Amino acid sequence: MTQIFTDISQIDTINNRVIITGDDHNHIKNVLRMKPGEELSVRCEGVKKEYRCGILELTESEVVCEIRFVKEDDTELPVKITIYQALPKADKMETVIQKCTELGAFRIVPVRTSRCIVKLDDKKAASKCERWQLIAKGASEQSQRGIIPRVGPVMDLDEALKDAESTDVKLMPYELSEGMDKTREIIKNIKPDSSVAIFIGPEGGFDKKEVERASEAGFIPITLGRRILRTETAAMTVLGWFVYEFEGRN
Repeated sequence: MTQIFTDISQIDTINNRVIITGDDHNHIKNVLRMKPGEELSVRCEGVKKEYRCGILELTESEVVCEIRFVKEDDTELPVKITIYQALPKADKMETVIQKCTELGAFRIVPVRTSRCIVKLDDKKAASKCERWQLIAKGASEQSQRGIIPRVGPVMDLDEALKDAESTDVKLMPYELSEGMDKTREIIKNIKPDSSVAIFIGPEGGFDKKEVERASEAGFIPITLGRRILRTETAAMTVLGWFVYEFEGRN
């Protein structure tokens, strides 16, 4: 079922109406070519409710919907996970954002590290973040998330370490780490409502000095197993563990 996010001001529970405008109106009318009578799901960020609606009318500027029922719903992980992803090559960042959004990331921060091949000036970084935010929005709608993860801004390593300073748990998957039991125990002992920062390295991995700086900032090196994972796979692997730990056992 098609899901869109809208502002709470567009939802009129007294008259059982939702009015959809802007890009979502264009997407529903001209891309999806939806018709009156068809159903869609409407959510507002941070509101743990799903408004199941039927389309009444499509005008040149609005999609007018009738609220058929409201479902109390919470599709979010009980921990807030920020992925600090070192900038990968080509369009891999788009894949990371899409999949991490589907798996429940709360926020995604692109990070410049010493071994990053991609170099972005401030103008390009801002443009990329706009594009990446749209990808997060689309992935949130597709996976029926209750929020849209915030993407950006692009930070260097020191900025990212400072940004993560107040996080409850700080993890850094690192290929030289050992002991899957230790990794398992760390994740198992994380409490609901905790904030978690996860640093993911670029294609060439973290420089040793970067690992030392992160360790000094409170990050715990963990292993992702016996195999070396691609940078675009690492964050998904860790998030998959969190989904299992916090949802799969219930």
